[in-house]
Amino acid sequence: VWLMPVQYAGIKKEHQAVRERAGQFDVSHMGEILVEGPNAVAAVDRLVSNDLSKLEEGRDIYTVCSNEDGFILDDLIVYRLEPEKVLVVCNASNREKIVGHFAAHLDLAVPWNDVSDQWALLALQGPAARAIVKDMGGAPDLLDLAPFHVTRATLAGVDLWAARTGYTGEDGFEIFCPADGAVAVWRALLEAGAPHGLEPAGLGARDTLRLEARLMLYGNDIDEGTHPFEAGLGWVVKLEAGDFIGRDALRRIKAEGFERKLVGFEMTERGIARHGYAILADGAPVGEVTSGSPGPTVGRNIGLGYVPTALAKVGTALGIEIRGKVVAAVVVPTPFYKR
Repeated sequence: VWLMPVQYAGIKKEHQAVRERAGQFDVSHMGEILVEGPNAVAAVDRLVSNDLSKLEEGRDIYTVCSNEDGFILDDLIVYRLEPEKVLVVCNASNREKIVGHFAAHLDLAVPWNDVSDQWALLALQGPAARAIVKDMGGAPDLLDLAPFHVTRATLAGVDLWAARTGYTGEDGFEIFCPADGAVAVWRALLEAGAPHGLEPAGLGARDTLRLEARLMLYGNDIDEGTHPFEAGLGWVVKLEAGDFIGRDALRRIKAEGFERKLVGFEMTERGIARHGYAILADGAPVGEVTSGSPGPTVGRNIGLGYVPTALAKVGTALGIEIRGKVVAAVVVPTPFYKR
């Protein structure tokens, strides 16, 4: 059981802190699978759409895991911690499903383990993140870590892994540490971050931040009823790099085309689009909102939703049905916010 705070001091305050200074999230509910041995990379590569064959030690990559029909089981980040050690991070809601999928499809000769309960995951996000880590005595290899790289580090006396990744659209670190060291690292981060304006942040701000950056939320924007191409994730599908589960289906989908696309929109009349609200065009329902909220940084009410491909062009007028009233919206470029 996880007790996950939606907010500490307020969603808008925490959102602003991440954009302007720094915010600190406890996302230890995420799932982690450790795959080891000389065939670890090749074994995981068979289960994901992106190309792991060139993934160097100390690098990580965003990808999706699909079923045989090409539909998304989860979106993942895969970290090559060592030449023969791969860490796969999945969404908390999909942990059981992805662990089962790996159990069913990994080569029996490849050692792997669900380490979700042994590791905690903290996310330090925002323009002051590097300065905070420096004040904690972070070693140069951590301070100089490039985006989508991962390294061993020691913070607050705890040996851990730190990656230059995040889910907010800002710079920052995601910190994997032993569960029994999480409290010490959390408190040390808060102490070092206080002079920099660091705020603890909850799931509410995490959601508004990721939406502004057009980062997917599984269960909302993608699920087992969506494929990567319609979700705008074709860039993580490497059809020619090697075989993986779902490749043949995705090749066929790409060749035949698809009927809908995920678009970003902003409200042009007063109203907030929420998950599940109907999207209309010329008064007729054409789709549903998958994510929607105020965008505190962009100053507009924004959302994502699937519409027919003919309506996906920027500038297309849409309507969102809010409590029985149709409120005007328009398709806009995404991400809504870029640092």
